[in-house]
Parts: sequence; C-alpha cells; structure tokens
Amino acid sequence: MNRVEEAFTNKKAFIPFVTAGDPDLETTEKILYAMQENGADLIEIGIPFSDPVAEGIVIQQADERALAAGTTTDQIFDMVEKIRDDIHIPMVFMTYVNVIFVYGMEKFAKRTKEIGMAGVIVPDVPFEEKAELEQVFGRYGLEVISLIAPTSKDRIQAIAKQAKGFVYCVSSFGVTGVRATIQEGVADMVREVKKAKDIPCAIGFGISTPEQAKEMAKISDGVIVGSAIVKLVGQYGRDCAEQVGEYVRAMKQAIM
Repeated sequence: MNRVEEAFTNKKAFIPFVTAGDPDLETTEKILYAMQENGADLIEIGIPFSDPVAEGIVIQQADERALAAGTTTDQIFDMVEKIRDDIHIPMVFMTYVNVIFVYGMEKFAKRTKEIGMAGVIVPDVPFEEKAELEQVFGRYGLEVISLIAPTSKDRIQAIAKQAKGFVYCVSSFGVTGVRATIQEGVADMVREVKKAKDIPCAIGFGISTPEQAKEMAKISDGVIVGSAIVKLVGQYGRDCAEQVGEYVRAMKQAIM
C-alpha cells in the first residue's frame, strides 16, 4: 500500500487544502501543523499559479496574494523540507502543469520526492495526456492522483482502472468554491469507480460545512475541502492557524 492510500486505512479521510505562501510561508507552516494536530489525514499543498483554471475566486485570490508576496516553487520546496520530520501524514502538491514544465518535470519530481511528498494532483492535465507525467513521477515512487468529474461519464471506468493513491471525485460542474448543495450524481460516480477498481474515492469541490462533509463521507472514503479553508486564511491573515485548526477538527469529527 502506498502512503496516499494509508490516509484512508480503516477510516474516512479528511483532506484539507492550503495555498502555499498565502499570506506568507511562515503562516503556511503554522497551518500545516494545525491541520495535522486537528485530525487531517492527508494534506494538499497548492503551489500558486497565475492562471488557476479549475479554481473559483477564493483560491484565485489566494494564488494572487501568494505570488504578490514573492512565493516561488523553490521556497515552497524548502519550507516543506524544513518541516518534513514533524509532519507524519502524507502530503501532496496540487498545481498546474505549466508550473511543473517551467520548473522542469524531472527536476520537479526529484525534488518532490526528496522533501518527502507523496504525490501530485494536476487538474489541467486530461486523462489522455497523463502518461508522461505518470512515467516521470512514477520513477520517483510518487502518485499522480486522477480526477473524475460529472462530465467524465463514459471515461470514469477507464480513468479508475489506471488510478493510483485515490480518485478525486469532483462533486459538481465548473470551478472550486463553496456551494449550498452538492450535486447528487456524485454517488453514482463513486459507484462507477468502485466497479472498475478497489481504490479510495474522496469527494471535493464545494464542500464547506460539517453537515455537507458528513453526507459526502457516507457515500465515499473521504472529503476534500479547499475554498472554505482558504477563505479563513484570507479573513484572518497571519493569525489564521488557530481558526483553520478548529475548522479542520469540526470537519474531521463530522465524518468519523
């Protein structure tokens, strides 16, 4: 079993997301510790990008703040390396393929492995074009997490058969963001994945309340939350770690 799948062992996984460098990397470090201490099972660290096509306005603004603060990919690698011995849960990067290409795919994968990360999520690389990424990252024992969306339909089983770590089930059409109701077809998506492969499925995009998390955890193996956390960071700035920790605790308790 790989480190990513370990996050789902005998429990429903809570997977929070944070944009690295928003408002600065010292704060990101505190957030990562707060997430771990309050029950996160796996953490997604967003590497900011100037054109994050899958994200709603909340995460777009976080990316802008992080980039305006001068955050670079190398600085993010250094920050993770510094805390790696104190973070005992798996972490994955979420970023866009342009960030990886500009850095150099081989160099990015090598460094990601060296600092103890478990894998990557690259939302703008379609299933049909993932082979090169998987080949390079696979050489370093890193998982490239697959996403499926309501639009995947006929491709769900093909994607699931090749998936590694877990499958990121996108709960609704469009971009990330906080929503009042989550599309009902997500349960069907999870069933389709499980038909093809026995792999954990986590649901993300639009989950923000403990009630929503509880409902989604009933039909999946885990819940992913990004925008609601990033909103707290935007609201509280450098003092956000405590609020993020409390939020993570409430969400984890809801899905237990």
